[in-house]
Amino acid sequence: MDTKTAASVAAAEAAGPPGGESVRIDSWIWSVRLVKTRSIGATACRGGHVRVNGERVKPAYAVRVGDEVRLRHEGRERIVVVKRLIRKRVGAPVAVQCYVDNSPPPPPREAVAPAGIRDRGAGRPTKRDRREMERLRGLGAAPGGFAEALRAQGRSQNPSGSRRPSGGRGRPADQGGSGEF
Repeated sequence: MDTKTAASVAAAEAAGPPGGESVRIDSWIWSVRLVKTRSIGATACRGGHVRVNGERVKPAYAVRVGDEVRLRHEGRERIVVVKRLIRKRVGAPVAVQCYVDNSPPPPPREAVAPAGIRDRGAGRPTKRDRREMERLRGLGAAPGGFAEALRAQGRSQNPSGSRRPSGGRGRPADQGGSGEF
């Protein structure tokens, strides 16, 4: 352990409760960085996602050294055994020294093939490139294009038949575009 981490550990021990006291479970899981905020820890306790020694606990439950804490958070279950009690949030190198992590390994991330990634500086995709990317993503448009797909559904591009929005001069009619001066 380097001197910086040793100093942080000493500061964390000083921040802990004096001899044999306990710390609230919501405060402890926040201070050892199992959750981002203490309120998230309290909400997890109220929702039954935190168990200490196999029993559901409330946010004010007093955790002690040697307790087994199970936390279900972000789709993963963390199982830790309390080694040191602290009240204040500490850095990650110090936080991992406050518990023994018995959690199962996180599930592997799903490998998703990057669809449509272009080389930097290649410019905008051409229409052919765009159609190829859409086909790879499974968004394949109808063979005749957008207008053909709309006609197949019994619709047109614009209900009024014109290519410009109704109201003239580029503004929809509901925004005061009457089409006249």
